[in-house]
Amino acid sequence: MNTRFDVIISGAGMAGMTAALALAQGGLTVCLIEKQPLAQQIDKGFDGRASAIAYSCFRQWQALGVGAELAPLSCRMDKIVVTDAHLPGAASKPASPFFLHFDAAEISDRSGDEPLGYMVENRHIRRVLHEAVTAAGIALITPASVSDIVEHKGHITLTLDTGQVLSAPVVVAAEGRRSALREWANIRTIGWDYKQSAVVATVKMQRPHNHVAYEHFLSSGPFAILPLTENRACIVWSESHDKAKALMQVRPELFHAHLMQRFGDFLGEVEVLGPRFVYPLAMGLAEHMYRGRLALLGDAAHGIHPIAGQGLNLGLKDAAAFAEVIIEAARLGEDIGSELVLERYAQWRRFENVSTSVIMDGFVHLFSNNNPLVRHARDLGMGVVNAIPSLRRYFMEDAGGATGDLPKLLRGEAI
Repeated sequence: MNTRFDVIISGAGMAGMTAALALAQGGLTVCLIEKQPLAQQIDKGFDGRASAIAYSCFRQWQALGVGAELAPLSCRMDKIVVTDAHLPGAASKPASPFFLHFDAAEISDRSGDEPLGYMVENRHIRRVLHEAVTAAGIALITPASVSDIVEHKGHITLTLDTGQVLSAPVVVAAEGRRSALREWANIRTIGWDYKQSAVVATVKMQRPHNHVAYEHFLSSGPFAILPLTENRACIVWSESHDKAKALMQVRPELFHAHLMQRFGDFLGEVEVLGPRFVYPLAMGLAEHMYRGRLALLGDAAHGIHPIAGQGLNLGLKDAAAFAEVIIEAARLGEDIGSELVLERYAQWRRFENVSTSVIMDGFVHLFSNNNPLVRHARDLGMGVVNAIPSLRRYFMEDAGGATGDLPKLLRGEAI
């Protein structure tokens, strides 16, 4: 295989593969390096999560030619209900008359027939993107990881643990929160542990979910019911580390009983499908989006709480902005790994990444708080937002990724 590329991406996750497809569509040669074989990544036991995909990010996949295959695997979110609730039966018995109700019909004049977002299981996203990467002829080296890095005047050389030596003018770290390349570049992160873990499970309901997503804020953390295809739902249940560990260890019938205390009976009988998963929750924000010829993308640059489902969307937006900056720089004959070019990418993404991380962190502390004064204040705030249509529309469009200076791919256009 070739050893020289225009761009090398370390990490063939969902954001990394999306970036690779976008760069390749723009005529650049790309190599993906991934330490985890795909067969493991798409196994049902590898990752039980589903991702909420903003409608602008789904446009990107449509522009890259994978939207048609992902569409039947995706469940529309036409409505979102947010409550500040207490046990028992949080989903069906909100403790406060103040709540938020978002409906895609309110922004249909601008978004067309698009929903507020799509719920897609991560294993399906990985499989479809991998097939597209293979069809596009993008080099994929797996299983492999970087064992040595040397930065030269005009390029970076990577030595893999397989013995292969690769080089490119720019390298992307898309390896996730524990990025080895970010550590090599000595880019520090700001972050902390939320002292919570998310228990994730898939359930099937007796009654139709009607494409409605529910987010209930409990004192222990958010409890989300997110619609999937075939009248299933992804449950994201935040608890303290100890309680989450206990929930993972209890017998299935006890887990079901605890689940129903929070779920309620508004969707009839609920059956837990498949295994349970647990994920520690923390925040990690890189101080810089690049250093030298190394750029950060996705969770390597920002890992946030899943409270509003924005984590993967930030990474997909990074991919769209990075691809556009690099492709346009290449067309102009610029050095695509130069500080001048990478700073354009950083400036495009820095504000949203930092502001979203800070806002999500604020939400976690605001809603995981049972202080009566705080609870009354946030209930009042939710009631005010819910009563003002223009505010509701703004929040829906912002969550859908349709505000600000959008890269072409997020508008559904090719670069």
